[in-house]
Amino acid sequence: MHTIQELTSVFPSSGNLKPEFAKPHPINQREYLVNGELRRWDGPTQEVISPVRLATDSGLSPAVLGYYPKLSADEALTALQAASRAFDSGRGHWPTLPVEARIERLVDFTYRMKARREEIIRLLMWEIGKSLPDSTKEFDRTLAYIEDTIEALKDLDRLSSRFVIDSGIIGQIRRAPLGAILCMGPYNYPLNETYTTLIPALLMGNTVVFKPPKFGVLLHQPLLEAFRDAFPAGVVNTIYGEGSVIVGPLMASGLVDGLAFIGTSRVADLVKQQHPKPHHLRTVLGLDAKNPAIVLPDADLDLAVRECLLGALSFNGQRCTALKILFVHRSIADEFLNRFSLAVENLKPGMPWDANVGITPLPETRKTEYLSALVEDARQHGAQVVNASGGACVESLFFPAVVYPVSAQMRLYSEEQFGPLVPVVPFDNLDEPLNYIIESNFGQQVSLFGRDPQTLAGLIDPLVNQVSRVNINSQCQRGPDSFPFTGRKDSAEGTLSITDALRVFSIRTLVAAKDDQINKDIITDIVHHNRSNFLNTHFIL
Repeated sequence: MHTIQELTSVFPSSGNLKPEFAKPHPINQREYLVNGELRRWDGPTQEVISPVRLATDSGLSPAVLGYYPKLSADEALTALQAASRAFDSGRGHWPTLPVEARIERLVDFTYRMKARREEIIRLLMWEIGKSLPDSTKEFDRTLAYIEDTIEALKDLDRLSSRFVIDSGIIGQIRRAPLGAILCMGPYNYPLNETYTTLIPALLMGNTVVFKPPKFGVLLHQPLLEAFRDAFPAGVVNTIYGEGSVIVGPLMASGLVDGLAFIGTSRVADLVKQQHPKPHHLRTVLGLDAKNPAIVLPDADLDLAVRECLLGALSFNGQRCTALKILFVHRSIADEFLNRFSLAVENLKPGMPWDANVGITPLPETRKTEYLSALVEDARQHGAQVVNASGGACVESLFFPAVVYPVSAQMRLYSEEQFGPLVPVVPFDNLDEPLNYIIESNFGQQVSLFGRDPQTLAGLIDPLVNQVSRVNINSQCQRGPDSFPFTGRKDSAEGTLSITDALRVFSIRTLVAAKDDQINKDIITDIVHHNRSNFLNTHFIL
């Protein structure tokens, strides 16, 4: 059992940290990128507190990582106007560049990004409490995503570098950008999931304004110069501050052509409703999820426990793809709970850089209070915490609680906890978990654990019409990035994957002409003399 004293002891003092893991020097960020310039902000700033507390003689003390600007609506609008001017209704330098030239600029950015690798990884650990392996993976996966997106765009452009003749019409079909895109990523993957929208938007010729999430802001600061130096003025712009202050005026301006947002459906609805031209706005949204697992009577319990543990508690359960409720057949519920609770108890609480750490501090303010309230609500309605250390917390550290039996009267049954709580629901009939999924507001993914092909097939067929991904004997997840990532109902709009993202930030556009000699001569001249960056047969190698 992990005691309060033990949980308290895992917080470090500033003097016992290895140099490579020491608290970063405070970043007093005053600059933000607009129109190719790092402009200075002399107004109010937001203090950044690490989820990591530092042990002192007087107890645990918050670690201040620095500050970032709290811009006003005027500064945010200036950034959006810069992006809109750079697009210039499709006439700007960036949207009219050849695809190959945009790729060159992005390759240049990746070289600059690689040079800040260690700095960004350290900030990921200190800003959001992500473990060293996961922080490293997030950075490296983001670079791989950029490289794979470049290759996907080359493939897409190669397919488009030909003419089609049909029914007496000559045509060339390519993809064209949408305009100025507002990108807002989530705090749990502040680098990777921000860039899975920002990068394809840029590659397709859009201009971008991006707002970092509330947690995980400072880690973008080392890349401001890279954005400034790699891209033309106005193509990439950054804004900071309270979303309620700066995002509304941006949308109300009508200058936002596309919205890429990863967060809650409630916030997404509020943001979208502020745009004066709803049919003008293209949206790509990654939203809420309450992904269930269904553990069947014939499941391999060793495998099911292992995958459910990873699915429910990787990065403290702070993933939209996390398993957030487990339906376990009553005939095996006791055995599953015994094994699962033991596996949870064996998770190591500690700091992000500790070897083999399983549970780390939570970045959200008062998150432990919220999780404790969910546990208390479940207790009041008849559930118990079945693992010995479940719910023990100190400051920002919360040890996972396995709660059983969870029922529809409890908040945990329907509320997305987004943290280290694992509700377990016993079931007798498969209609029970199926009806839960059907009646849910969410429809991202589900995990099925069992061995009988006929039973699994009987679940797969209805479930693919309720969720966007059915995982067999494995946890829910986003990857690989070549697979489509989306959701039904309130879980998503649009599809993100390497190729899907390129399509979602662009629109199929064509140049067409009647198949007669005059038009043939015109098109041949344009292509032969490279007069157009759109109408051409250039093949990118």
